[in-house]
Amino acid sequence: MSYGRTDPETNGPAADWLTPLQERNLVPAGVLAAFVVGSAARGWHNARSDFDIYVVTAVECAGSADRPGSPVPLDPPYVTSEVFYRQDRRWEVTYWLESQIGQVLSKISWEACEDGRITDETLTRTEELLLAHLETCCPILGEEWIDRTRERLVDSAFRSFVVVRSLGATDDAVEDALGQLEAGDLESATISARVAFGHAVDALLEAEGEYGSHLPKWRAHRFRAAAPAGFPFDRYWQIETMQGYDPADPRPWIKEVLTLCQDIAIRVAV
Repeated sequence: MSYGRTDPETNGPAADWLTPLQERNLVPAGVLAAFVVGSAARGWHNARSDFDIYVVTAVECAGSADRPGSPVPLDPPYVTSEVFYRQDRRWEVTYWLESQIGQVLSKISWEACEDGRITDETLTRTEELLLAHLETCCPILGEEWIDRTRERLVDSAFRSFVVVRSLGATDDAVEDALGQLEAGDLESATISARVAFGHAVDALLEAEGEYGSHLPKWRAHRFRAAAPAGFPFDRYWQIETMQGYDPADPRPWIKEVLTLCQDIAIRVAV
């Protein structure tokens, strides 16, 4: 599924995303795919949001090895980006090799899972965001390539990987909160309960295919998009905004949140 298939600056067709790149020679020959990612792809952006675009090629662009890039544990060990401004809006174009994306997908294959090669550190933040963005990107070029790659993502262990990680983080935070509660450290227990709730909700949303736990600022939007059965948004928002929390007696709120976290963990399908 794709979102936001128009350029919000011009209200024109998806092709209008391509024009600013072509004008700056940022679309290499033989490009396999290009797609908008992040808030703009989903219609969640605002006037201060950046526009982020991923471009996929089969071979490295000329001179890319000489440009500064972001390190990734892949071959080659970097991805390069180009930044420009248009109508006071920051655009960032990031270049991925098809082979790099294949390497990332291989890291979270079911074979890797069964062999015990997947750990919480298997994917870097950059790699995980790549996969999360693939699910909800706005295609500009190469829709068939994007569809094929999404199918590989769906067939991988990625969903299981992120759900299990979030559930583990939930358990850790719940244990922290319980220990702090027993010790009478109510301030720390409050913080740990909030952390536990965030991880529990992330697990619930990831089980629905709504990824992006590294970006909690979008959690409410992700919740609305996933609309998990049996857990209305108003109930989620009540806890997220700490409604009913009494600083003079926080124990009831903490216990309620921890119980809810455990209930969520039970219902999440790994």
